[in-house]
Amino acid sequence: MPDKYIYLIIDLACISIPFAFSFHPRLGFRKQWKYFFPACLGTAIVFLVWDYFFVRGNVWSFNSRYITGVYLFGLPLEECLFFICVPYACMFTYHAITLFFKSSRYIQAANYFSWCLVAFLVVSGVLNIGRLYTSVTFLLLAVFLVVLLVRRVSFLPQFYMTFAIILVPFFVSNGLLTGTGLAEPVVRYNDNFNTGIRLLTIPFEDTFYGMLLILMNVTGFVYLGGSEVAVPVEGNAVAD
Repeated sequence: MPDKYIYLIIDLACISIPFAFSFHPRLGFRKQWKYFFPACLGTAIVFLVWDYFFVRGNVWSFNSRYITGVYLFGLPLEECLFFICVPYACMFTYHAITLFFKSSRYIQAANYFSWCLVAFLVVSGVLNIGRLYTSVTFLLLAVFLVVLLVRRVSFLPQFYMTFAIILVPFFVSNGLLTGTGLAEPVVRYNDNFNTGIRLLTIPFEDTFYGMLLILMNVTGFVYLGGSEVAVPVEGNAVAD
C-alpha cells in the first residue's frame, strides 16, 4: 500500500465501525444525522480556520509522504475529513451513551470537575502564553466550559463519559498521526509552540484540542435537538 494513503486510511478507520452501526435498529444514529451534520459542519469551519492559520504560522505541518496531495482551502483533504470522521465516531458514542445512561445524579460531580479543569486550563494557558498551541487550546477550552457551566447544561456527565471511552481509540489514531509505528510523523509539530510534553508521540495539548473539538460538536448536536435537549438544571448553582 502506498504511503500516501496512510492519513486517509486512518480517517476511514475512525468512521467505519460507527457508520456501520448507525443503522442498527436499537441505536438508530442515522436518525440523528439531521442534528449531527449541521453541528459538525459549524465546528469543522472553526477548526479548519484555526488549522489554516496554524499551518501558515508553522505551528504544525503535514508530511507529504502520507497524504494524497489533494488540498481543500489550503489544507490536505485528509485533514478536512478528520473533522468529520473523528466527530462522527465520537458523536455516535455519545448518542449510544444517552440511550443507556441518565446524567441527572452526576451533574454536580461533573460541574465540580469542570471548574477544576477550568482552573488548570487558565493557569496553564497563562503560564504558557508564548506557546501558541498550548495557550490558544487551553484558554479556548476554558472559556467554552465556563459558558456551558453558566448555562447549566445537563449533558456534561455524558460528554465526560464519552471522552473517557474514546481515549483508547484517540491514542491509537493520534499516535499513528504523530509517528507511532511509522517511519515519520504524519503531522509534524513545532515544539517552539507547545510545552514539548509528549504522551508517547502525542503532544500533551492534543488531548485538550480533541476535548474542545468533541465538546463543541456535542453542544451543537444537543442544542439542535439531538439525543438530549440541553436545558438548564433547576436548583443547581453554577458551581454546585
